Amino acid sequence: MNDFDAMRLALDEARAALLTGDVPIGAIAVLDGRIVGSGRNRREADHDATAHAELLALQTASRALGRWRLDDVTLYCTLEPCAMCAGAMVLARLGRLVYGAVDLKAGMAGSIEDLLRHPRLNHRVDVSGGLLAHECGTLLRDFFGGMR
Repeated sequence: MNDFDAMRLALDEARAALLTGDVPIGAIAVLDGRIVGSGRNRREADHDATAHAELLALQTASRALGRWRLDDVTLYCTLEPCAMCAGAMVLARLGRLVYGAVDLKAGMAGSIEDLLRHPRLNHRVDVSGGLLAHECGTLLRDFFGGMR
């Protein structure tokens, strides 16, 4: 599975979040070309402020692999992660993050701060941003535009 295919699957997860009125953000965890975890925003569905797509994908990947260290896993997410999600990625020792749209209000992979590659932390995540950014951003803009 290449990066584009994985991000398209993350976009499918994001679209599924719309069914519960959640912000359309999706994430897919991949190891050796196979999906080992997935998540979509479920804050509204679960009444849980921590039910972000990235956290749910990390959790399902850890359960599937039977370990918390995810240093050989790539996480694909439709939006640059927030501080909570970026912190979880560092703590999970995530190997690589690929995200779509930048988040100029809360992004912690370089937009506001770069928690994922902070020099004082004991782990740094390899980060690539902007993959299918237009599609990821359009999905979010349409969602928030419909709320106005």
